[in-house]
Amino acid sequence: MSKAEKTKQFIIEKTASLFNTKGYTSTSLSDITEATGLTKGSIYGNFGNKDEVALEVYKYNSSLLSKNMARSLGEEFPTTIDKLYAFVNFYRKNWKTVFENGGCPLMNAATEADDTFPSLKKQVTQSFEGWIKKIASVIKDGQDNGEIHHTIDSDEYGSLFIMMVEGGILLAKTTEDEKYLHLALDRILFMIDKELKILPS
Repeated sequence: MSKAEKTKQFIIEKTASLFNTKGYTSTSLSDITEATGLTKGSIYGNFGNKDEVALEVYKYNSSLLSKNMARSLGEEFPTTIDKLYAFVNFYRKNWKTVFENGGCPLMNAATEADDTFPSLKKQVTQSFEGWIKKIASVIKDGQDNGEIHHTIDSDEYGSLFIMMVEGGILLAKTTEDEKYLHLALDRILFMIDKELKILPS
């Protein structure tokens, strides 16, 4: 990694929590210089403008969350049902960390970028589509190996899981009451056990 690449990465990592907490449009260049200890000239020497910093920070924040979630759906868990349980447990165990860092970066960016930051909105759309596709793929694998009912629409359930998790996070963070996230996660577990899973006869 070159010196310029190291500096860019330093800026991204130092401002990741700042952008997610304060907002991608509300974070100012002065906020960035304060967080990094660098001059405005140094920031602009590595990024074309503040929006470029915001986009790269979003990619960084979303990739961290995506990698952590992907571990839940990975080879560590041998069955499809185990993977889906691990997905739920990831949010159950890590909600405090997510909240302390400003909440879900996808939801924060989606709300903020809807009408004012089209390039950020495009990135968020790709993130959500990627998550849904990943969960749908796991469910499809479960159908192929006989764990999950073959009549289930994997894309529909992938979408529902993300919608419920994000809605639970939104209500929990807004009201400062974690029960809403746990309600959403409990409902997902119910769907896994009662709607997806093929029970032994």
